[in-house]
Amino acid sequence: MREGFVVWFTGLPASGKTTLAKALEAELRRRGVEPVQRLDGDIVRQDLTRDLGFSKEDRDENIRRVSFVASLLAKNGVPVLCAFVSPYREARRQARMRCPNFVEVYCRAALSALIERDPKGLYRKALAGEISNFTGIDDPYEEPESPEVICDTDRETVEESLGKVLRYLEDRGLIPKGAVARDTAPVANPVIAARHAPPVTHRSSPIPPHGGSLVDLTVTGAEREALIREARGLPGIRLEPYYVREFYCLATGVYSPLAGFMGEKAYRSVVESMRLPDGTVWPLPIVLPVDEGTGERLRPGGAAALVDGDGRVLGVLEDVEIFVRDPAWEAEHVFRTVSPDHPGVARLLAEPRILVGGRVRALELPDPGFPEVSYTPREVREEIARRGWETVAAFQTRNPLHRAHEYLLRCALEVCDGLLLSPLVGETKPGDLPAGVRLRTYRALLDNYFPAERVLIAAFPANMRYAGPREAIFHALCRKNFGATHFIVGRDHAGVGDFYGPYEAQEIFDRFSPGELGIVPLKFRPAFWCRRCGGMVTEKTCPHPESERVSLSGTALREMLRRGETPPPEVTRPEVARILIEATRGEG
Repeated sequence: MREGFVVWFTGLPASGKTTLAKALEAELRRRGVEPVQRLDGDIVRQDLTRDLGFSKEDRDENIRRVSFVASLLAKNGVPVLCAFVSPYREARRQARMRCPNFVEVYCRAALSALIERDPKGLYRKALAGEISNFTGIDDPYEEPESPEVICDTDRETVEESLGKVLRYLEDRGLIPKGAVARDTAPVANPVIAARHAPPVTHRSSPIPPHGGSLVDLTVTGAEREALIREARGLPGIRLEPYYVREFYCLATGVYSPLAGFMGEKAYRSVVESMRLPDGTVWPLPIVLPVDEGTGERLRPGGAAALVDGDGRVLGVLEDVEIFVRDPAWEAEHVFRTVSPDHPGVARLLAEPRILVGGRVRALELPDPGFPEVSYTPREVREEIARRGWETVAAFQTRNPLHRAHEYLLRCALEVCDGLLLSPLVGETKPGDLPAGVRLRTYRALLDNYFPAERVLIAAFPANMRYAGPREAIFHALCRKNFGATHFIVGRDHAGVGDFYGPYEAQEIFDRFSPGELGIVPLKFRPAFWCRRCGGMVTEKTCPHPESERVSLSGTALREMLRRGETPPPEVTRPEVARILIEATRGEG
């Protein structure tokens, strides 16, 4: 018997839940998926819930009854499509626990758009006081924290939203693949596409973002203007540059499926188990610390303006939650040490203990710097689709690329259609080479030694944590959001000093099933030049003793560069070496 599933459409009234459920029902029947059962308010009120009103207790009971019926059907192989406002997170969580293969679809739309749409005139009646306890007006709607799919129904056509849901169900193996409604053909980014790009192919990026839908927290139009006015009267949270970058990563979907800074429940779940409360893999806490004075000005459940160092309002934090972290507990779990010699621990211990969580609404995106390589996940995914790449290997780097790195990139290109070089340009520890210098070395290498049509370079705007194995998973999931299908993991990825074993960052991937991560790790041993082999090799492919290897320690290499000496070409390309010599001697 085929396994059933439950697709649970939730959102404010008039957000398109039933319309989308009906479209999905029709498409499933067209593909031969029978039987399919759709449940919505009009259907269940006939018999199942006719005795219930609109109090919180009755609404919870309504969802309990519906999810009970849905679970029985799904356990007997029937796909069930539920379309209910279901405004309370706890009721939806209980439904998730009860139902097999539960897929939450958040039909998200701006309140202003829903009031304008309002087919039954209910919003206007609620605003006029003619209806009480109306969700979104005088009764709360608790947005999903980590839905499998987000459909922005005020900006997407029904076909575009349907395509998102179908792709997720296909990727989970819950329905057979078939010709489905796809997003409109992407417009190529003219800067990325400038280097000998192949013809456009009309399809989406081959891999879904983490969580099933790419998060976009930017607010536009009339809603943006209204929020700007609201922000003037809100208490402010001033973001230091580190957290301006975190804001940018949240707003543009780098951190999909996160929709804001974590509240206490998500924070503790991630620190303890590397999972969000719904079970989605997420290894690092994304939090916002504030000083005591700021915390005292905030109201739980209220909102705050997010302001940069120049006083510019970047966004609004909604549904504010205030809680206190235990730095030692967090450090022990995330970094596996409480030593202040670890740069990630040192930052953690120096920060305020008060944390503020909430949903982010982005009014303005801060400048991420490095405009020649700064693209959002959406822009990179569009370019991947334009180039027709089915498989993409991403490489995270915060160092110059030497011959050993070059070897890994070439190996990845042998098995993937394209390479995404993804240099980290956020905050790093003192002593790391500046991002501007590194970017010059990357361009020198790519322009001279790689096929232009098979490589993209797009900056990774996040900050470095030096969290070793956990950060390796984090880097992989973020690159999945950029459209990568594979992720290169080398020796001591994201490590520092001797806090982690040389291959722990590779081994941690084995703790998760492939479906949970949705991106394939490419694990490599260190590469080196062997005189006897006459080329770049690893211990897996070279039988010769260490005396045949041409290699330099990091310290020896830096000393050569300071003296203006060019390292051996078997270690570093001369074009790269010249840039590093200039930078090391203070000339670049």
